[in-house]
Amino acid sequence: NRYGYQLTFFRQGIQKEIKSRRNSWSIRDVYLAHFAVSNIGNGSFWFSEQVSRPGPGLAGARRQDMNVWCLKWSARMKNGRILLDAKHGDTYLKLELLPRKPVVLHGENGLSRKGPLDGQATYYYSFTDLETKGILKLENIPDPVHVTGKSWFDQEFGSHQLSGEQVGWDWFSLHLSDGRDLMLYLLRRKDGTVEPSSSGTLVEKNGRARHLKLQDIDIEFLGRWKSPASGGLYPNSWQIRIPLADINLVISTMIANQELNTAGSTGVIYYEGAVEGKGTSSRRPVTCEGYVEMTGYAGSIGGII
Repeated sequence: NRYGYQLTFFRQGIQKEIKSRRNSWSIRDVYLAHFAVSNIGNGSFWFSEQVSRPGPGLAGARRQDMNVWCLKWSARMKNGRILLDAKHGDTYLKLELLPRKPVVLHGENGLSRKGPLDGQATYYYSFTDLETKGILKLENIPDPVHVTGKSWFDQEFGSHQLSGEQVGWDWFSLHLSDGRDLMLYLLRRKDGTVEPSSSGTLVEKNGRARHLKLQDIDIEFLGRWKSPASGGLYPNSWQIRIPLADINLVISTMIANQELNTAGSTGVIYYEGAVEGKGTSSRRPVTCEGYVEMTGYAGSIGGII
């Protein structure tokens, strides 16, 4: 059996620091989280969401190390491993992720441009190759499943919002079977063009990273899927070419419906799900698997994702 998963934490500041004395229930920021599982075998998709003020230990994030939690969902680094824990109803996962490559800084030494204006940028880094093992329990399946595989970890933070000319983005994280990893981030504009600041990162098998500018990336939509719930019309297959790296891939979503309607948290309808494909890398045949995130295809992304 094959599965995909997403466990994402958000922090949204809602007011500046209050210098007067604050109690533990003061709301300076809120924490939100999304948890989703794609069951490739039967074509089903499940997700849950939650939101909390920090309160007395209800949610938070440490500055000194990786330790973020929202109610009973958490991601913590311990002894060089990332430990994930999330449960909702009868569905839960407990995973241990071991980095096989060093941290990758995207953009210009970690500063990822999102547009030409001041402040249109985020700080963005990743562990692109994480050996994964643990337990996954799904609804309507009596016993938990022991799983192994690969994961991809991102952290991105900043104060930017999309400009008035930008409508959404397409983001890809791909593991190639030859050991290369590929991240692509394309911001779409209202006039149908792609924001020139869009970019990507190619990570070689040895962990060496190369920044990709928009002119290094060629993506063509090959097909689309219409959501019966939102009416959003999403791409569902692509041809991806990175000429300077001799990469040519055709990928598609592994199941059709991997759309999240997060009205109870971030207030955004978006698509995030598992993809796979094949092609060539350095002129040799490869397969690939990973994830795609797409926003702005089903209304405004005026939430906080």
